[in-house]
Amino acid sequence: MLSLVELQRRIEQGDLSADAALVRSYEAIDALDKIIGAFVCRAEKVRATSAGPLRGIAVGIKDIIDTSDLPTEMGSKIYRDWRPRADAPVVMMLRQAGATVVGKTTTTAFASRDPTATLNPHHHDRTPGGSSSGSAAAVAAGMIPLALGTQTGGSVIRPASFCGVAAIKPSFGLLPTVGVKCYSWTLDTVGLFAAGVEDLAHGLSAMTNRPELLPGAAIERPRIGIVTQDFAGAPDTASAAALRIAADAAERAGASVRPLDLPDPVAEAWQIHETVQEFEAHRALAWEYLTRYDAMPPLLRAKLDETRGITPADYDKARGIANRGRKALAGIFDDVDVLLTFSAPGAAPKGLDWTGDPRFNRLWTLMGVPCVNIPATFTDGGLPVGVQVIAGFGDDAGALKAARFVEEALARL
Repeated sequence: MLSLVELQRRIEQGDLSADAALVRSYEAIDALDKIIGAFVCRAEKVRATSAGPLRGIAVGIKDIIDTSDLPTEMGSKIYRDWRPRADAPVVMMLRQAGATVVGKTTTTAFASRDPTATLNPHHHDRTPGGSSSGSAAAVAAGMIPLALGTQTGGSVIRPASFCGVAAIKPSFGLLPTVGVKCYSWTLDTVGLFAAGVEDLAHGLSAMTNRPELLPGAAIERPRIGIVTQDFAGAPDTASAAALRIAADAAERAGASVRPLDLPDPVAEAWQIHETVQEFEAHRALAWEYLTRYDAMPPLLRAKLDETRGITPADYDKARGIANRGRKALAGIFDDVDVLLTFSAPGAAPKGLDWTGDPRFNRLWTLMGVPCVNIPATFTDGGLPVGVQVIAGFGDDAGALKAARFVEEALARL
C-alpha cells in the first residue's frame, strides 16, 4: 500500500517530487484497476498542486459525493453521466489542502445494498465490502494513498476490515455531508481510508485544519474496554480471534484492558437503527422511488417496499431511544478511554452478490462516535480481519491516538 505519511515526508525532503508521487498512483491505477475495478471513472492526468500538506497525494472520491469535473452516478443508471455544478465541501477541503482527485470510486447503488463488481484485492472471489467498495479496494491494492467513503450502517469500517486497510468514521458532523447523496440525514457520515492510522490522522487533519488530530505523544497506558456486543449475535471465529489478538497485544504493550458490558439503553438503541435509517431513506430517495421505481436497483427497491409501513410515531420513538442510548454511552468514557470491538462478523464473504453484514457497525453510527478500523490478523486463507477502536463523541483525536497504540502493539507481535 502507498503510505500518505511516507509520501509527504519524501516530498518535503525533496527526495520525491509531488508530480512523481502522483505518477505512481496513475501508473498503479493503469496496471491494477483493469482487474480490481475500483474506479467508476478517472480524471485526466494533471500536474500536482504546488502547495498544501496533501500536494502530490492522489485521492479517490466515492461516487455518491459530488465532483464538478467528474460525473456523480451513485451506482445507479438513473444518474448515468450526471454532472454536478460544484464540488461537495469535503472534496473542496481536500483540494484546498493540495490533494489531487484522480477518480470516482465504486459504490453500491445509492450507498445501499446492491453490490458493485469491484473485487477484493486479497482474494478476487471475495467481496471488498460496501457500500464504499471502490475506496477500500483502491487503497488496499496500492493504487492511491487516500480515499473518501461514507457510512450509514457499516460502509466504511466493514470494507476496511475486509480489505485490510485503516479507516476512520469520524464523529458525526466533523466532515460535512452537503453534496453527498443522502440516505439518512441522521446517520450519513463521511469517512477516510488509508494504509495506516498515522496516514488517516494526517489526511483528516489536513482536510479539517485541525492540528490536534495529528499524531502526538503515544498514550502510555490507555484504558481499553473490550465490548463484544452480545445483543448483535456471535462473530465468526476469525473476528473473535482478531479481537483476542488485538486485546492481548495492547495489554502486553501496557494498556489497561478489561471486558465491558454496555448498559441496557445502548443495547436497546442497536435495535432501532434500521427504523431511523429506513424512515429517512423513504424521504431522501422519494423522487427516485416514486418517479423512477422500475429503474431503482432491485435490493434497495425491495428494502424500501418492505419498510413503507414505518410511521412518524415509530420514527419519533426510535429517536428517543437513540438519544437515551447516546447519553448512556457517554457515561462509559468516564472509566475507559476507548472501546475495542469487532469491525465485522468475520472475514470477507465469498462471492460478489453480498457486501457483508453491518450488525457490529450500526450501533456506533447511530451513536455518532468516532470509529477507527485497524487490520489485526489474517485468516489461514490470507484474508484480513480488523478490529475497531471507538472513542467518545468528539474525541476523534483520542480515537486515532489509541488506534495507533493498538496498531503499533500488533506490529510488535
